[in-house]
Amino acid sequence: MAAVSMAAVKELRERLGAGMVDCKNALTEADGDIEKAIEILRLKGLKGVAKRGDREASEGLVAVEQSEGAATMIELVCETDFVAKNEKFLALADRVLKAIVAAGAKNAEEALAAPAGDQTVAELITDEAAVIGERIELRKVSRVEAPATAVYLHRTSKDLPPQIGVVVGYEGDDAKAALSIAQHISFADPLYVSRDEVPEADVEKEREIVTEVSKNEGKPEAALPKIVEGRLNAFFKQVVLNEQIHALDEEKRDVKKVADAAGITVTGFARGKVGA
Repeated sequence: MAAVSMAAVKELRERLGAGMVDCKNALTEADGDIEKAIEILRLKGLKGVAKRGDREASEGLVAVEQSEGAATMIELVCETDFVAKNEKFLALADRVLKAIVAAGAKNAEEALAAPAGDQTVAELITDEAAVIGERIELRKVSRVEAPATAVYLHRTSKDLPPQIGVVVGYEGDDAKAALSIAQHISFADPLYVSRDEVPEADVEKEREIVTEVSKNEGKPEAALPKIVEGRLNAFFKQVVLNEQIHALDEEKRDVKKVADAAGITVTGFARGKVGA
């Protein structure tokens, strides 16, 4: 049996993102033949995919592709930061995203069923996970359709791919203002564009909570309606984009006023964060 060099182990690990021990064992079994070792890892990996199902996948990346009248964002996750920055994983993310965009998929279910060459996206991910030796999951897919889109991708570490992504759909021509709103969303994490999008059930639940809290604080009965409305407004400022103070605006205007001044209207957005 041929001796396995550390250079060969390093090359195989860099190509696949697999663990060092797995690479060494595969190379040993393959008598040092890297291509044969890849096939060995693939076969062994396929057998181990089910076993990896309960392992935590909290690393990965967010990627976006803009197309005519839309932008699609994916969150592809893995187990370790070593794999997250590996070329094999990055190439997989690119293939997955392109297949999803081509299919026009709007959610993870549609995306996994989308064709990727002679297989589906789900099958492609399974095959690559088998080779890499980690759990890999397409956790989230978002598609924002609008006349124009702005994209912001944020790296939480300079050594890793983007782990926070935002797509803003808007009408208007001020791309710089739209980008600033995308940057704000990455930080503030709103849930809705405008107040009328908040489900009535959520509003009523919040109303019940702040009413009970106000009563327990001994607030005067006559003042309760005004106090409750004030606290409801504070709730809306937490979850509604248009009512949040723009994080990058020197005048401390809310996002709606910043957008109006720039002549744009936000029609929708999506935010993704690895591990969230």
